[in-house]
Amino acid sequence: MTQGILTAAYLAASVLFILALGGLSHPETARRGNLYGIIGMTIALVATIWGAQITSYVTLFSIMAISAIIGIIVAARVQMTAMPELVAMLHSFVGLAAVLVGFASYMDPTTHYEGVEKTIHEVEIFLGVLIGAVTFTGSVIAFGKLHALITSKPLYLPARHWVNLAGGLACIWLGVAFVGAESVPAGMLPLLIMTLIAFAFGVHMVMAIGGADMPVVISMLNSYSGWAAAATGFMLSNDLLIIAGALVGSSGAILSYIMCRAMNRKFLAVIAGGFGTAGGAATSAEGEQGEVVSTSAEETAQLLSEAKNVIIVPGYGMAVAQAQHTIQDITKKLRDKGVNVRFGIHPVAGRMPGHMNVLLAEAKVPYDIVLEMDEINEDFPETDAVLVIGANDIVNPSAQTDPNSPIAGMPVLEVWKATTVVVMKRSMATGYAGVSNPLFFHDNTRMLFGDAKASVDAILAGV
Repeated sequence: MTQGILTAAYLAASVLFILALGGLSHPETARRGNLYGIIGMTIALVATIWGAQITSYVTLFSIMAISAIIGIIVAARVQMTAMPELVAMLHSFVGLAAVLVGFASYMDPTTHYEGVEKTIHEVEIFLGVLIGAVTFTGSVIAFGKLHALITSKPLYLPARHWVNLAGGLACIWLGVAFVGAESVPAGMLPLLIMTLIAFAFGVHMVMAIGGADMPVVISMLNSYSGWAAAATGFMLSNDLLIIAGALVGSSGAILSYIMCRAMNRKFLAVIAGGFGTAGGAATSAEGEQGEVVSTSAEETAQLLSEAKNVIIVPGYGMAVAQAQHTIQDITKKLRDKGVNVRFGIHPVAGRMPGHMNVLLAEAKVPYDIVLEMDEINEDFPETDAVLVIGANDIVNPSAQTDPNSPIAGMPVLEVWKATTVVVMKRSMATGYAGVSNPLFFHDNTRMLFGDAKASVDAILAGV
């Protein structure tokens, strides 16, 4: 394949990647966006495989076949509730790839740069390995937290900010030593030491982040993986990798910003940790807040059937119970009866951006009745009944009423303004932020305790 054809193929793939991002911005065009991405990646793979730089097709195709089989098996078996873990693990692969490519590029005996070109190339290698190492270990720890292999409590080391600062300064000094090295063996030592520091920083950074901030962490690591891919593109002089990495990195950064705004958080505050410090323990300094009123699935079914306007607020509990399909059946029955049913989605509901949207789309809930928080919040005062399924922090009124609350100022779904609120939970335990919820004690709140799947099945039978 000539260089001109390769460049044209990469350009076409880049355009398709941009169209894919545009399509993924809305549920109704998401399938088309995915199709654009698949076609773009296919073009990129074919163009790269038949490029002049490939010397052993047997090795290449063998590795691709093994990887494809593993990918298909994992994708087919993973549950929607485990999607955040899968995303975190895939981010770690990108980071590790950047580290390995960086070392391979530095040790490549066929690479000969002089003067400024040599300096630029070594800076690219150093930054690529640095970003990749942080992404790799940070993503592994995020996977462990999401999969409950590691506690969601933030781990605070003594003088942790000074430790991070010392590590950053050490990496700068090692970078100067690496770029100034006159030979590969001389530069290998500072590169290895920096890699170990970056690995440790990735672990420390994510371990210090509380469970409630995990949606932001996922989008942040998504951004890091994009920049790692872009750095790899610079190392390999691959324009497509640079463009694709920049698209992923910038979109991940924008998403992180949006998520932080949705939680009234600053990005640096998330990196420094702090949200979820209670690790799931109730903050009961206020003492007893009132009496909890329980209800039954039959009463809830009657309430929903007699209502004119119903809003359903899903949370991670719905994902764990895999209750989205039953919820869709309930929605269909209620709408057939003339009830106006809609869904209110908080930007950080679940454990990754768009988690609830994906679950509802999987259950074929109509897109036009799935509304974001800003679109539906003003409608709660005119709503007869709200059904909260496994959500906690995103419907907590203390975010607006208690300035001392850890979630003070966080935008929430104002469900308490509806006529009646039914909250489905297993127990009175707090949410991921470890904050007690006064909503449970409101006069217009009814608590439906039990397994979410069993409860929605009983509601469906009653409706």
